[in-house]
Amino acid sequence: MNNKDTGDFGENMAVTYLLENEFEILERNWRYKHLEIDIIASKNNLLHIVEVKTRSSIEFGYPEQMIDYHKMQFLKNAAAHYQYEHPNWKWLQFDVIAILKKPTQEWALTFFEDVYF
Repeated sequence: MNNKDTGDFGENMAVTYLLENEFEILERNWRYKHLEIDIIASKNNLLHIVEVKTRSSIEFGYPEQMIDYHKMQFLKNAAAHYQYEHPNWKWLQFDVIAILKKPTQEWALTFFEDVYF
């Protein structure tokens, strides 16, 4: 798989996981100018801004380690624009879904809820 295929695979796996856990998917790859949110979902009247990181190895680090201060700033700015366009959403949280290919060729998904820095 190339990087785009790996990323698309990871986002599809993340959506499946969220649906299986009673989330409603509102948007995928939502964009505002240069900002993007991978998945916008809701559950229990809470808006979830979900960043998905997928890696086929840990050669360059674990998937969740790829979210730094600057990426979080982009997510916060994008979320603010989304809330401006959808004022009915008062409460939100940021989540990360990290997907990593294990040596056994299986894929492991880890869901980090309510991350913020």
